[in-house]
Amino acid sequence: MAAMKPRTGDGPLEVTKEGRGYVMRVPLEGGGRLVVELNGEEAKDLGEKLLAHFGG
Repeated sequence: MAAMKPRTGDGPLEVTKEGRGYVMRVPLEGGGRLVVELNGEEAKDLGEKLLAHFGG
């Protein structure tokens, strides 16, 4: 039997393109990850809002 690694919230924020959309994995402070699937328009809107708030 193969060894299984535990899933933790450690690691960077990840965004991957999967099919027609994007999957964003956000590490959480208590462990684990928040996984959000976005379409292209939602990803663009989120990017604009983040740039407006944090600068860029």
